Amino acid sequence: MEAEAPQFEVNFTRKFIVKASNPLVKPHILTLSNLDLLSGRFPITYFYFYSNKSHAKVNIIESLNSSLAKTLNCYYPFAGRIVLNPNTNEPEIVCDNSGALVLEAQASIPLNKLNFYDLDQSLQKNKLVSIYPDFLSQFQVTYYTCGGVSITFTFDHALGDASSFGKFLLSWSEIALNKPISCVPDHQRNLRISARNPPRYHSSLDQSFVKCTMEEIMNIPTAKPLVKRLYFIDNSSINQLQSQACRNGKKATKIEAFSAYVWQTMVKANIDTSTNKTHNEMCKMGWLVDGRSRLHKRDQNPSSNMSNYIGNVLSVAFGEASVSDLKKGSISDVANMVHEAISKVTNEEHFLDLIDWIECHRPGLMLSKIVLGQGGGVPALVLSSGRMFPVAELDFAFGSPVLGTVCSTVERIGVAYMNQRPSAKGDGSWTVSCILWPELAAALESDSIFQPMTAGHLQL
Repeated sequence: MEAEAPQFEVNFTRKFIVKASNPLVKPHILTLSNLDLLSGRFPITYFYFYSNKSHAKVNIIESLNSSLAKTLNCYYPFAGRIVLNPNTNEPEIVCDNSGALVLEAQASIPLNKLNFYDLDQSLQKNKLVSIYPDFLSQFQVTYYTCGGVSITFTFDHALGDASSFGKFLLSWSEIALNKPISCVPDHQRNLRISARNPPRYHSSLDQSFVKCTMEEIMNIPTAKPLVKRLYFIDNSSINQLQSQACRNGKKATKIEAFSAYVWQTMVKANIDTSTNKTHNEMCKMGWLVDGRSRLHKRDQNPSSNMSNYIGNVLSVAFGEASVSDLKKGSISDVANMVHEAISKVTNEEHFLDLIDWIECHRPGLMLSKIVLGQGGGVPALVLSSGRMFPVAELDFAFGSPVLGTVCSTVERIGVAYMNQRPSAKGDGSWTVSCILWPELAAALESDSIFQPMTAGHLQL
């Protein structure tokens, strides 16, 4: 482990409100879809770092502001604002070109002295990420003494999910490079995601999701403090896990094999989240699932393809197993349990049921009971796979990043959380951003698979 990174200061130098230069639509209100109401309204932040080798004499802030203004023309909700509908008390997006916030700042250290592993230190309030609730989209460009740069991209979850934000960032990058955009965004929320008439759903959804308020989301009960960490996972480790999970003729994806390893490590860590101090006999793991490829089959019209849909189309699959079964099972056995759990929601019927369940519980916000801290004291971890999220591709005309990952400024969450995505190296290795119990972090780091992220991994 490297020596502890030094404390650092960040001085803010300029602030910009960037508006669409030529918006494609007149001001209007965009009503959130049923699945948007399941998003939790958390701020989502992406971290990208660029070395000083990549931007010789480019005026970064001017270039970014110019290309952002063009990007907002077709991603106009990102320049809007959220208001509460007085009749339903549900949030909706006012697309009035209020603008996105861009902050420019100077850090007091070189990039290679930043603590990439301990995100709690790097994400200290108002340093690399500042949250201004009045803006749905906000970006911070921070310069380091070595000439390196970081950009943090923060979005209100009501705007969309990882697929939506990835398309926005890739379009911004393409515009910055004077390329045609590869995604023509689809903002037709209630046309794409609508309840059946009459709505109907499987009763199991009542056990998985719950109606909630913004206050409940902001005050999720947590059994113990969680730590935020960033790890590097080598391609050889991923392949080894998959090979172990595929023994005896079984098939497993890399994510299924990785999930099995994490799930088994959870029980070895002996995490105690129960309130009565008895040892937990069960353990849960969850996976975020994108419904775009499932829902477009609803209509045979080719124009119904939802691949460019901007909004939230997520559900969560949960698997529950006994501690004893997880301990005695092989990684192949547990990977099969993972596959079965995920398969329950990777179908059209689940998403149609979920849309209808929300319809029957409107107005208001909804959330997974486990994410809201109502998991009955059983340890639960949610994994999000960002294998399609752009990392190395995010060149804004000053080179490709050395690191791109997600981080969270959320203080309270009812589950542990992992976000996997390809590393900027493009060699099959991963970066994994985590919110973990300290015992699980220690257990993961006792093996060679989860390597605490260092400047060395990034060749800084």
